Formats: sequence, structure tokens, C-alpha cells
Amino acid sequence: MPAPDPHEQGLDPWALPIRDLGLAIAGSPLEPILEEFNAELSRVGIHRVRPRFYLSTEWGVCEGTVAIAIPFYLARPDLMALHADRIGHVEGVGRADVLRYLRHEMGHVVNYAHELFKTDEWVELFGSMDQPYREEFRVEPFSRRFVRHLPGWYAQKHPDEDWSETFAVWMTPGIDWHADYVDGPEALAKLQYCDRTMTALADRDPVVTAEALHQDVSELDFSVREFYRSQSFEPDPFPAGLDVALRSIFEDLGGPEASLTTAPRKLTSGLITRLERDLVADVYRWTGHVPERTRPLLKHLAERAEQMALVYPEPNETAAVVALTTLVTTVAMNHVLQRNPA
Repeated sequence: MPAPDPHEQGLDPWALPIRDLGLAIAGSPLEPILEEFNAELSRVGIHRVRPRFYLSTEWGVCEGTVAIAIPFYLARPDLMALHADRIGHVEGVGRADVLRYLRHEMGHVVNYAHELFKTDEWVELFGSMDQPYREEFRVEPFSRRFVRHLPGWYAQKHPDEDWSETFAVWMTPGIDWHADYVDGPEALAKLQYCDRTMTALADRDPVVTAEALHQDVSELDFSVREFYRSQSFEPDPFPAGLDVALRSIFEDLGGPEASLTTAPRKLTSGLITRLERDLVADVYRWTGHVPERTRPLLKHLAERAEQMALVYPEPNETAAVVALTTLVTTVAMNHVLQRNPA
């Protein structure tokens, strides 16, 4: 029997405990995607290890378990839209993206189920699980020592993530990883190890089968509003000279040639706001600068552009987009390098 609709009862759904929202995988947009994912597992010969799926606060697999946590907001379109509005990005936009994250998390499941991380060859290829796990890390863009699957050069974060990204590339349908990584011998060696290992494990029972859940949706006694308040990210101070850089871009775009045109002028603040969602995602993808830091930067730039009354001729919008993208990417990359020195 479906849970009562809070709207129909005159209640504010975002003020209710999340556990009372009636969220479930069954009947949600996630259900057919998980069926497709299970079919993928069968196609690559994974039969002995099948994860348990549950809704929680974020993607993840607790070490020593075979249960995959899926963000609760992916179970309902209105919650997904709210998450995008509050956080600025969604990890799992549509079928293909959800499958991408599931393949990654399945890498953790296989690692823990068979305790691969305890073997000498795994440690030699990926490193020790005892290495520090940091939310922010220095990236080496385009390194051929690592595969690329999730955005932000995620394989470089920790040996556990390196393996999970390698596994995800290995199991993704339609990828010819032999060809894609032929010029990256270290990444290719990891993929070949994964291929050999999964063949050897095909008929082997897992060592670990625990399905302990972490923050299952049925236990979440805080509201959606409280959840997003807890997700607030204290931004670092913005670099000195940002106003000068921003002003110089639009002074150049409004130079002598532009002053001769009668084309309408458009607000720079509006352009930055329109670009926000794509810039947040793309800057993270290529620099590893987390969305929780890029979004405040963009909001700051939009506010300063409005206060300085910056405008640009409409025909110069493409140039404005390129210049803003370059500025934001430079600030982001500089932050990543300074915060995570070699």
C-alpha cells in the first residue's frame, strides 16, 4: 500500500523525517535500471556475488559488506530536482549515469567480497588500502597510469577507488579497453589483472557476504531541509584580483569595435547563472575541483558582475562564455594544486 501523500495531508514534505516520505526502490525510476544492471552482471559472468541495493544519503559500499547504497533523492524526480538546485549537481542523472555509478560501486563489492585488497598482486598494482583517504586530492590530468570512468579523475583518489574505476571500465558494455589503453601500460596492466581475476572468480563463492546497511532510508530521522543544511560547504577565500580579472574580460569584449554596434547588451551576471550547472560539472570532470567549491565561486562571480554592472554585446556571447570558462577553470585548478601540494 503506497504511503500517504504529504501534500494531500496539507504537510510540508521537506519538513518531514526522510524515513516518512515513503521512499523505496520498488516502483521508482531506479527499479528498471537495477534490473538492467543485474543483467549486465550476468553478461560479464558475475553470478556468485549479487549486491543488495538500498536507499541512503549517498553512493557507497561500507568496507566489509556487499550492499550498495544509492542516494535517496534518485528515487523521485522532485527530490532529484531539489538536490540539483541545492547542491548544483546530481550523481546519477538518468539511466546511463546511474549505471555508471553502479558499475563503480560494484567494484567495491567485488573487492570486499573476495578480499582482493589482501593479495600481493592487488597491492602491487593499486597500492595499500591503508593509504590516507582524502575527499580532495591532487590530480594528474590525463595520466595514463589510471583509467577514466567517473568524473574528476576519481581513480587517482585512493587504491580502493583505482580498483573500482578499473573494474567499472572492464564491465562497461561496448568499451574496447584493450584499444583505449594500449598507450597506457600501467592502466592496461590493471585492466588485464581485472579480466584474469574476474575469470578466476566466476565460480568461486565470496568470502564476505555481509549486507550491513549504513544510514538506510528507513532510519533517516532528519528532514530533507536538515539534510541540505548539513551539506553546506564552507568556501575558501576567493583569490585576490578576481574583480580585476572579471572586469578586464568584459572591458575587452566591450572594446572600441563593440562600441560601434547597436546590438543589445546582456547582463554578465545572467550569463554566469545560466552557465552554472554545466560549468560546475565540467570543471569537476577535468580538474577534480569539487562542485561544492565551484558553485560558491560562480555565485560570487555573478554577484560581483551584478554589483559592477558588467555587460557584453549580444554577438560576443560565445567569446564571453569561453573567457568565463577559462577564468573559472584556472581558479579551480589553482585551488586544487595549492590545497594538495605534490
